Amino acid sequence: MSCFCFFKERVGSEKWGWVDSLLMRVLFLNGPNLNLLGLREPETYGNRTLAEIEAAVRARAAELGMEVDWRQTNYEGQLVEWIQQSVNSADVIILNAAAYTHTSIAIRDAIAAVPTPVIEVHLSNVYAREPFRHRSMIAPVARGIIAGFGWKSYLIALEAARWIVENPPHPQK
Repeated sequence: MSCFCFFKERVGSEKWGWVDSLLMRVLFLNGPNLNLLGLREPETYGNRTLAEIEAAVRARAAELGMEVDWRQTNYEGQLVEWIQQSVNSADVIILNAAAYTHTSIAIRDAIAAVPTPVIEVHLSNVYAREPFRHRSMIAPVARGIIAGFGWKSYLIALEAARWIVENPPHPQK
C-alpha cells in the first residue's frame, strides 16, 4: 500500500512524499539486571538470554511488518530519557522496567508526559511473587500489562502493540 503523506524520516526533516509502506515502530526498553537473563534466577526468569528474546521478537516483528528498536540499561535516568525521546521515533513502547516498576515515580511521570502508548511487560507473574512486587508505579499510566508468560510475554506485547496502533481510542463525546 502506498500513500502521499506527511512523514518524519529517521534522520532528516519532516516532508510530504510518496511512501510505499509505513512500518510500525516499536521501542523495547529493558531495565536493570535484564542483561543477566539466562544466568539470573532461571527458575523465575527462564534460561533465555535477553539477546535470544530480542532475536525472537525481531523475527516476529519482521513477519508483522514492524520495526524494532531494542535497548537495555541499568540506569533509571536513561529509561526516562528514552521514553521522552520516543515522541517522534516510536508508535508504541514496550517497557520491562524490572525493579523500577515498583519504585520509579520518574519513569511513571515520563510515561504520563508523552503521548506514546506504553505496554508494561514482565517475564514472571509479579502478582504471584513477593508482596513488594504487587504494586506497579507504571500500571496507572500504561495502556496495558502483560506478565507471567516468560519470554513469550514479549511476543504477546508485540501483538498488543499492533492492536493498539490499529485500534486507536475513540474520543469521548
